[in-house]
Amino acid sequence: MRMSPALPRPAEGAMRFVRQAILALLMALFAAPPASGAEITLLHYWTGSLAGGVAQMVESYNATSSGSHIVAQGMEHESFKPGIKSMLAWGSPPDIYSYWAGARLRSMVDAGHAAAIDELWEGHALDRLFSPSVAQACKYDGKYYAVPVTQHVVGFFYNKAVFSKLGIAPPATWEQFLAACERINKAGVSPIALGARELWPAQYWFDQLLLRAAGPEYRQRLMEGKQSYTDAEVKAAFAEWGRLLQSGYFHPNHAAWDWAGAADAVRKGQAAMTLMGTWIIGYYGIEPSWRMGKDYGFFPFPAMNPDVPQVCSGPIDVLVLTPKGKREGGMQAMGFFASVLPQEAMCRGSGAFAPNLFASVADLGPERLAILKMIRSAPMWVFPYDLAVPPAVADIGLGLFGAFLRNPGNSDALLEGTQQKMAATYGEGLRQGN
Repeated sequence: MRMSPALPRPAEGAMRFVRQAILALLMALFAAPPASGAEITLLHYWTGSLAGGVAQMVESYNATSSGSHIVAQGMEHESFKPGIKSMLAWGSPPDIYSYWAGARLRSMVDAGHAAAIDELWEGHALDRLFSPSVAQACKYDGKYYAVPVTQHVVGFFYNKAVFSKLGIAPPATWEQFLAACERINKAGVSPIALGARELWPAQYWFDQLLLRAAGPEYRQRLMEGKQSYTDAEVKAAFAEWGRLLQSGYFHPNHAAWDWAGAADAVRKGQAAMTLMGTWIIGYYGIEPSWRMGKDYGFFPFPAMNPDVPQVCSGPIDVLVLTPKGKREGGMQAMGFFASVLPQEAMCRGSGAFAPNLFASVADLGPERLAILKMIRSAPMWVFPYDLAVPPAVADIGLGLFGAFLRNPGNSDALLEGTQQKMAATYGEGLRQGN
């Protein structure tokens, strides 16, 4: 897990024709092109509602580059996770693949499935395009292994009509949040939708409760195996989560829904809010009559401890070059994808934010601008649970969250059993996701 001070965003760039000229210049910088007509393969997980502008990003490269041509293939998000590992292990890898920064990327580096690209970062000063925390997320053991293309943050998305009808303002404190849940519940609406069928959406509840009460330093020690899941801090987070569950504040369909099902419940008014990443904005954008600011809004997870900073948490999507991939052409393409216009295209329809600090914010709208301001002003950035711990540890943790949702009254026994598994896993030094 990375925790770094945020970097203020530079002033808005010049007009679009100036950025077009910069784009052309960047393409010239990232050549010496490979042999004419070289095909660069890209495997990614941006499909369906998560597609964003990946097609436009690839098309813009192919229209501009005379030395190589990208052939991109998307794979459904959940299928991608085992699929890319199989392709890499069995010797049929793409040249470039998308992945998640943090411990997941480190596991690929440790497994020999990611090539260092220091010459791309250092030769073309990519560290000037990204904040220190984002750049650091692409660097392990002193070497760069990835280029960031999107950045998301986790928070609450809520149905504005439900809140307005009940006279509820977005809560800033935990006491206000609990009062809002009680009022919504008494009105016959489920306060919270959770789609935990694939387990990972549940992690945000543990993450946020621990971050807001115990703080990011304690959480980091837990992620590193230096604290115990039987600690009072962890038990307190599960006790608060259990209180919400046992009060009936979660919609009962949480085990059957995926994250999109929970998002739909909020849109339909079956639930008032859901804790999710900003990719939900891209999903909601499929339905033009459901608009951010008018029909739904965003607020950060409420403060629980006044002494704990309101850190931001979310994934950073990156592109990775495979060790046997076409190195020269692959780095040319990745350098292009680090530049302003491709990142703007990629993020325009996905709900993500462009990691490139010089990307335009003109099309974001006031609500997304407010989220971006929150990100830029946050004192720290941390990765979600499954990106902050080794994959073997993440599997244990996600299993814990699923078991807890099924039986929240058994948390002490679940935490004791989890700690035994964690101690064995960290003791064996597992960092790879095999």
